[in-house]
Amino acid sequence: MGTAFGTFGELLQGVLPERDGDFLVTLPVARWTMATFRQNPDSGELIVRPPEKTKARRLACMILEEAPQATGGLLTVNSVIPEGKGLASSSADLVATARAVGQALDVEMPASRIERLLARIEPTDGVLYPAIVAFHHRTVRLRAVLGSLPTMGVVGIDEGGSVDTVDFNRIPKPFTTADRHEYARLLDGLADAVHRRDLAEVGRIATRSALMNQALRHKCSLEPMREICREVGGLGVAVGHSGTTLGVLLDATDPTYTHRVSAAAQACSELAGNVAVYRTLSFPNTLYAGSGRPVPV
Repeated sequence: MGTAFGTFGELLQGVLPERDGDFLVTLPVARWTMATFRQNPDSGELIVRPPEKTKARRLACMILEEAPQATGGLLTVNSVIPEGKGLASSSADLVATARAVGQALDVEMPASRIERLLARIEPTDGVLYPAIVAFHHRTVRLRAVLGSLPTMGVVGIDEGGSVDTVDFNRIPKPFTTADRHEYARLLDGLADAVHRRDLAEVGRIATRSALMNQALRHKCSLEPMREICREVGGLGVAVGHSGTTLGVLLDATDPTYTHRVSAAAQACSELAGNVAVYRTLSFPNTLYAGSGRPVPV
């Protein structure tokens, strides 16, 4: 068995002033994919359920091809993460699959090996790391572990439709040199804010990233969501930069959290007709740099 969490979009996503500078910063949430794999020694056939999980099938085949004396089997992928919304559903499916097949075959699956395998399939989120991380999703490599934050609530809406990750990452980025340098400053600022556990600054940077992403994938609901955030005293707005979701960030440790989340949910329901409340994940054992700078791994 293998599991992987999803994300609520990203805290920050853009392009840095360097080669292969496309990056994102994850916002892990308590939505999961679970994969199970059972070997069948009597058959060389790989069966995948549900059959539309074609990327998981491709990954399982790659692992089976590399494993000595590997056989077929049954791969089952169960997920509660909505697909095509910018919530890392595909990445979670693949990471959970790699872990499940590796465990069944008694094959080690360190992060570096999973990255190498996933790079052959599609751009991937950084959900294989139990932390908030800066991740180069197009080249599938970790940039830095930023650390962990206190739990937040995310009151989210979906503008509808779906986005294909592969197609989206083929779109030329409209960001200028000045934009790229701003993304570098935002990444440094976010690393420092995560280290200081400064949720207000995290929310500010997430909102700025959402605004900058309007040039790439415009969201009609961003300004109304910012207004809701101001009305309920939220931290900021996070979005699925390559998806269709937007959410108001709220401090779950605030004594008035229940009131704020209820008010935000009511306003979001009136705006979009749909609303879902997520909880972010905290990782108390995550290492971070004492200076607040990213920790290379």
